[in-house]
Amino acid sequence: MKLSALVVARNEEARLGPCLERLAFADEIVVVIDRTTDRSAEIAHRHGARLIEGAWEFEGPRRSAGIAACGGHWILEIDADERVSPPLAAEIRKAIDGPEGGYFLLPMANHIGARLVRFGWGAYNGPGAKPALFRKGAKIWGRGRVHPKITLTGPRHWLNEPLDHYIDRDLADMIARLNRYTDLAALDAAEQGRRPKFVAAFRRIFSRGWKSYVSRRGYREGAYGIALALFAALYPLLTELKLATRIERQETS
Repeated sequence: MKLSALVVARNEEARLGPCLERLAFADEIVVVIDRTTDRSAEIAHRHGARLIEGAWEFEGPRRSAGIAACGGHWILEIDADERVSPPLAAEIRKAIDGPEGGYFLLPMANHIGARLVRFGWGAYNGPGAKPALFRKGAKIWGRGRVHPKITLTGPRHWLNEPLDHYIDRDLADMIARLNRYTDLAALDAAEQGRRPKFVAAFRRIFSRGWKSYVSRRGYREGAYGIALALFAALYPLLTELKLATRIERQETS
């Protein structure tokens, strides 16, 4: 079975090269460059990737363009901050020779800086696993600037080897990502005409914080576990506050 590796990037010259080096086991590499002003295109060409360039406001259409450009029966879709280890590469090659369709969930090894943080993930912070390997047509991205919905079809399978994810460099990076993602989520909600839901957001402070810190054992990660629980809890409330202030500005302008 032919395997396409797909990477979607925007100004990722510092991380794109190491990501592409680990994808040489694929039959082709497709890189989608979105409104990039750095050397990402040059790096993609140097690694023999097929380049798709454009400008997409929404995450779903950008990724859909990359999927459409892939010529493989199976697609491995990862980001520039993710790395495929040699054991995972071997497992992927073996896995796609089996099932006729569907998708594989890959466990995630999420890192903050050089530290592997095993517990406390979920919600917006980062997934514990994701459907990164799929038969073409089995994964469809929805519309949205941040975390658009995904439609999956066919049987679900699991791989054992993790996908290394270097999600944040440090605590400051985590805070910046929280701010950026809640900005985009509030903008999506405003364009949908949705009104703020503060009561639900307050309830989720406790449910999401508990789930991250206790149910998902974030307490085992020390300060990072506290940060993950706090950010998971604050994400809904910050989104609603930003939505409310955006609506207020629109109504008074």
